[in-house]
Amino acid sequence: MLVVDAAEDEIEPARALAACLEIDAQSGAVVWSRNAASDTHTNVPTWGFASSPLVVGDLVIVATAGALVGYDISTGNQRWLGPKTDRGGYSSPHLATIGGVVQVLLVNGEGAMSVNPKDGTLLWKHAWEGDSIVQPAVTSDGDVLIGSGSGLGAEVGLRRVAVANGPSGWTAGERWTSIGLKPYFNDFVIHKDHGFGFDGSALACIDLKNGERKWKGGHYGHGQIVLLSDQDLLLVLSESGELALVQAIPDQFTEVARIKAVEGKTWNHPVVVGDVLLVRNDHEMVAFRMSPPSS
Repeated sequence: MLVVDAAEDEIEPARALAACLEIDAQSGAVVWSRNAASDTHTNVPTWGFASSPLVVGDLVIVATAGALVGYDISTGNQRWLGPKTDRGGYSSPHLATIGGVVQVLLVNGEGAMSVNPKDGTLLWKHAWEGDSIVQPAVTSDGDVLIGSGSGLGAEVGLRRVAVANGPSGWTAGERWTSIGLKPYFNDFVIHKDHGFGFDGSALACIDLKNGERKWKGGHYGHGQIVLLSDQDLLLVLSESGELALVQAIPDQFTEVARIKAVEGKTWNHPVVVGDVLLVRNDHEMVAFRMSPPSS
């Protein structure tokens, strides 16, 4: 079991805990630990190291405020250190295959970059000063979507980056940038050549061919979404703990159902496991049995 922990000391910020641990799942004993901040020469930012570790083969790859480091999953020995950045970020390393090449994407304050998971060498990068919070997404034809929505000294919107590997190497250039969808608190999803996600407290849909907004509707606060692709539905969990079903279609915003799920502020992402939906906040957890779609 892998754990990444980071907490900034309010009195002495320089003494920050930023540990990557492997814990035995049976006994709870620490197998190995590393100080990822020291290994990458990175200061822990305001909200700590918020990313999740990524396991690729015998490596665990960790993002530390916009930088990447790879460790041997058995021993914790550092295998490689990725390119250094001057601007931090809170996104997680993201495994993708583009042009038949397996790579790890990371969004940080400088834009997006991709490295070879075997040795951390840079494949390509694209400059865009977004807020580097939500995860990137890859379209069916290998373009990369990066989003930003906080507006706190950062560019906002959704950008589609054309990525290609030619005779002269990798290239990554802007295809379009749209303010029709400005993801900030939750990742967006791709469904049938359209992007769906939060734009402020409302949901929005944009056409991925050109970035044109198709609709915007509903008010869910800092909510979360799960795509139910086989039913063309978005499962929405609002900040106030309500569950809603919204049609994942570009024609118009249509909410088809809504129920109260949990009490109190709810920022946690829902999880679907088989036919069970799990919803929680910092007070309670609820499991719902989901009915199969009608034929």
